[in-house]
Amino acid sequence: MRTRTLALAATSAAVLLGAAAMAPAAHAGPGVKEGTVSAADLLAKVTSCSQISNGKYRTDEETSATIPVCGKNGAVFWKADMDIDCDGEITAACNENTDPWFQNGTAFETSAGKPLNAEKLPYVVVPSASSIWKYGDSGIKGGGVVAVIYNNKVEYAVVGDTGPSQIIGEASYATAQALGIDPDPATGGVDSGVTYILFKNSQVSPIESHSAAVTAGDALAKQFLQNN
Repeated sequence: MRTRTLALAATSAAVLLGAAAMAPAAHAGPGVKEGTVSAADLLAKVTSCSQISNGKYRTDEETSATIPVCGKNGAVFWKADMDIDCDGEITAACNENTDPWFQNGTAFETSAGKPLNAEKLPYVVVPSASSIWKYGDSGIKGGGVVAVIYNNKVEYAVVGDTGPSQIIGEASYATAQALGIDPDPATGGVDSGVTYILFKNSQVSPIESHSAAVTAGDALAKQFLQNN
């Protein structure tokens, strides 16, 4: 992940989906739309920004701060790059050898109290709380549902980790792979064109159930379109 340094610190109603939502579901690969809502329909609702952040974020250490967090009925969103987060459970793709910034923990953990698996679970990283923006104040929490949009594809993910307090635009290896973005934690990612829509007061349970995230995400996306 290009944004991190060695100093890195580690609509409306809640959506709670339990074991009944854990039926196995094939992970959507590149080019496969998850759910029934199109990328175009979602993007049409986030063409303008009502800024809720107290300032703007950088996409990388070396860039200027140009990315605001925007508010919308039932959601917050931003448009940024995607850096690759491989933190969490050690896997073949995500470990100290493949990722120069690897950490074996995530801010939010599985129902068994273990780090998330970045290689298998689509998750998004939110900036750590700061004077710029406190994600919790906007109804965003660990396990919250996120629609990630890139190149006319929609991938539903969960809020799985926190990152630098002044940098935005990061998601797990699995999120990138599903969207057709190079998931290599050292050299992958994309410099622009990614939209992140985070649904307020939503929470997938258990956080590690991607099928639950897809079910919740599809319902929340439909409600988002109706309400905006």
